[in-house]
This record gives sequence, C-alpha cells and structure tokens, in this order.
Amino acid sequence: MWQVLSAELTRQRGRSLTVVDAGGGTGGFAVPLAEAGHQVTVVDASPDALAALARRAAEAGVSDRIRPVQGDGDRLADLLPTAGADLVLCHSLLEVVDDPAEVVRAVAAILRPGGAASVLVANQVATVLARAMAGHLDAAMAVLDDPRGRAGPADTRRHRFPPGAVAALLAGAGLTVESVHGVRVLADLVPAAVAEAEAATLRQLEARLATQPPYRDIAAQQHLFARRPR
Repeated sequence: MWQVLSAELTRQRGRSLTVVDAGGGTGGFAVPLAEAGHQVTVVDASPDALAALARRAAEAGVSDRIRPVQGDGDRLADLLPTAGADLVLCHSLLEVVDDPAEVVRAVAAILRPGGAASVLVANQVATVLARAMAGHLDAAMAVLDDPRGRAGPADTRRHRFPPGAVAALLAGAGLTVESVHGVRVLADLVPAAVAEAEAATLRQLEARLATQPPYRDIAAQQHLFARRPR
C-alpha cells in the first residue's frame, strides 16, 4: 500500500497535498504523510483514537499539519467540503459503515478533479478460506452465503467484499480504478516460523502475487487506487 501511495506522492512531487484519512484512527498513515509535508484531516468516530493521534502528531512535531475531526464514516459528506482533497484514504472503513455505496460517493465528491482515492477492504473470499482452514466450516459457509459476507449477528464487520465489488462501487461513483492489489496474499497462510525465518523472500513473493489473478483475489484484503477524472 505504501508503494502505491509513494508513487502518487512522487507524481505530485513539489506540492503539499490536501489529504483526508477517513477512519484514520491513531494516525498510522496520517503522521508519515504530515511528516512528508502534507496537510491531513483525519476523520474517526473514536475520541480515544483521535486523542492518541494528537499525542502521536505532537511527538512527531506535525500537530500543525494534522486536523482531527470526530464523526462516523457514514457522515463524510456532511463533515468535509466537496472538491477539496487531493488524496482520500479510505482504509478498512467500508466494512463498518451502514451504506458503503453512499460512503464511496462521498469520497468521490470530496476529491478535486484529478484527485485520487486509496481504498482498502476485507476480502470475502479470503475470509471463507481462512474460516474453513481453521476448521470453522459452518462460519465459512455463513460468510459464503451472506450477501454482505458476514459470519453471523456477532460478526463485528458489517460488510466483506468479493473481488470486483468495490471496483464497481468506485466506477458507479464516477471514479476510474487505476490499480487493484491484494494485501497479505500468503502472509496469513504460511506458518509463522516460515514467515519469520524467510521474511525477505515472503515480501518478494507477496509483491509479485499482489497484482496477479487469481492470487490477488484470495488476499486477506483488496487495495484499490482510483482517480476522479479531470
């Protein structure tokens, strides 16, 4: 994901970008982006997460470049101005909102013409495989059969997405999908001892598989990068 974002930052080199991190929590992306000289608004429903963000930003010396906004992801359209952002991060947010399509439309509206959106979602296919491999066959069946990819009423995620579903939402909101990457294609499948002993090889293999169907389509998460046409 950082490779994709870094390519966009390089493309925009010399500019201080206006960034929105929707559901950005404690600032795992926001603080490094602010350190790189960009102005970042972080929207999150949790006051505790935003407090941690403020501490983290202060420690990094970038408090003046980070603006916290408390609010639900479903209210993005009400919280932020239209056509004001060069880059919107929407990572692990669509799984927990009421209406993913509405949030995607809000993301598109927030972007300036030519601006880009980075969207990360949980993959329904990977969840079915993971539950089955762990021996939870009933849960795997439930995720497979549920239109939203949920394992049942106790599932903390409201949505999981099969490959292609989020690309369709982005296209429906008027955005052009430029790339799709799988995140953690193998990392959750190989034994921990192997992952630790051969970390460099695993990273190389992940990088090669991330863009290649069908491997990309079984990754734990799907990362899509899309742009609003000028």
